Amino acid sequence: MSLLALLLPALPVVAGGVLLLVRRAAPAVALLVALVTVVQAVLAAVVRPAMTFEVFAGFEAGLAVDGLSAVMVVTVAVIALAVLVFAAGEIHESEGRFFGLMLIFIGAMLVTVTATDLVLLLMAWEVMGAMSYALIGFWWRDPGRVRSGTIAFVTTRAGDMGLYLAAGGAIAGAHALTLASMSALSAPWLHFVAAGLVAAALGKSAQLPFSFWLSRAMAGPSPVSALLHSATMVAAGAYLLLRTAPLLAATGWAGPLVAWAGALTALLLGAVAFAQHDLKQLLAASTCAQIGFMVLAAGVSAVAGGTAQLVAHAAVKSLLFLGAGAWLTALGTQRLPELQGAARRYPLVGVTFGIGALALAGLPPLSLWVTKDAVLAAVDDPALSVVSLAAGALAAAYAAKALIAVWLPAPEQRDVPRLGLLERLPLPPLALLAMILGIIGLPAVFDAWARLLDAPGPAPEAGELTASGLLATALVLLVTWTRGAFGEVSVLTGWLRLEPLVVAVIWQPLMAVARALARFDDSVIDGAVRAVARAVKAAARTARSPFESGVDGLIRGAAGGVGRLGALARKPQTGQVHTYLAQATVAAVLLAIVIVLVR
Repeated sequence: MSLLALLLPALPVVAGGVLLLVRRAAPAVALLVALVTVVQAVLAAVVRPAMTFEVFAGFEAGLAVDGLSAVMVVTVAVIALAVLVFAAGEIHESEGRFFGLMLIFIGAMLVTVTATDLVLLLMAWEVMGAMSYALIGFWWRDPGRVRSGTIAFVTTRAGDMGLYLAAGGAIAGAHALTLASMSALSAPWLHFVAAGLVAAALGKSAQLPFSFWLSRAMAGPSPVSALLHSATMVAAGAYLLLRTAPLLAATGWAGPLVAWAGALTALLLGAVAFAQHDLKQLLAASTCAQIGFMVLAAGVSAVAGGTAQLVAHAAVKSLLFLGAGAWLTALGTQRLPELQGAARRYPLVGVTFGIGALALAGLPPLSLWVTKDAVLAAVDDPALSVVSLAAGALAAAYAAKALIAVWLPAPEQRDVPRLGLLERLPLPPLALLAMILGIIGLPAVFDAWARLLDAPGPAPEAGELTASGLLATALVLLVTWTRGAFGEVSVLTGWLRLEPLVVAVIWQPLMAVARALARFDDSVIDGAVRAVARAVKAAARTARSPFESGVDGLIRGAAGGVGRLGALARKPQTGQVHTYLAQATVAAVLLAIVIVLVR
């Protein structure tokens, strides 16, 4: 069965390459391949295949399905199938190119989660980056979309350099590239490898200071956003950190650094999400924030909790992005003020989107309520706990804001186009997963989950779950109350004359803080990134001036001298015999004079 480890990623990669060339019956082929991949993933999770081979002298590479990667391959395959079903109903141009790229993207992610060494991991990592660039800029005739794809590609590639540095450090320190050997490295290579892995993972998962690229990825088609934000690309960085959590802990500094990076991203990007007026941008910022909890889990060695958060988030976020994509297709907008009544016009999308939004808010008994607390249960640092709890509270606020916007009554009803069956088909199964996956984090189940992953960790206690659920519920009701989402609530608050007080004391300060944090992200974080880029370019120009100018000057001078000599050599070539005779006579006289002088 070891061949299954190779067939699992090879099938979508080969099929995707064929579709790029043949471009016939692309949606049907892609759906069939995705369905077979789900079957293969489930089988691989049961039989746990593994294979190794020598890539070059003394270095082995391999693919293996263990506890952690078994969970990931099933998650990737199931979410990919749901997204491709939706895409089959929405994408009707360049189908061969789109579905071919999507299948290669999925295959690269499957290699990433099953690779046991840095050689295959690097290959898959690079392919994912290239496919994301091509898919974000899928509508390549629009320069803005291509520019967004370029920004995403260049930013993640900057972080990806860390993997190359880590590979070099692993070879120098242990003469091995297997992930299992990394935590046994000695100083200074242990720290060198850890720094490279952290940089690559934070860049791929759009964590601070790399978070800005994920909002530009919204330029791609909605199925691309759904897949990229849920089960591939951004999840890859979090997965790498969870996979190498022992290495982070061994350094003494990488674990706390990663934990704080995740917590601060969850807080800051949660505020950015709350300040958004564009649904897809709100969901993009919330992805950074929710991935932050997974990164936090890796930093505090809560691998079981972080993996539960990753799986549940994949179902929730793919559901939300597909719902947003359905409304964008039908209504032609993704701005929250213009989406009022969208959930009422499309009840199936509205109800399933509502389930996803409430799960994102951490409302019990939905999935992210439990999985988020499974991460927070492992946090011992009081300051880190406060930041993480505040980030969780912001999740309830921005999820409620999105939910209220689409359920508010529309200012006017108008005829709207119907959604196709394929666009509606994946929403109920994803909503069901968003509801039930939280069972993973319940204390009665969590121990078995941790044993499956071979990653023991504390389960959330009943008191923590109760307090978290009550806080999320209170915040959702508060946001609903102050926004007047339901007529009965508006009447009640107006009668009690409490709404102006709540708005003045709670809502306006919360919005002010959110806007301030959003400006901080735009001005300070993004400004620092831009300043570094400008400084590097200025240094390059400074280094180039004396060196390249001098070298180029010498080359141009030599070329000019040769050209002038050539011009002089051509002047005597007149084609006239008497001229040649005169030239020969002059040359003979000069030669005779030289001979006389020399003698």
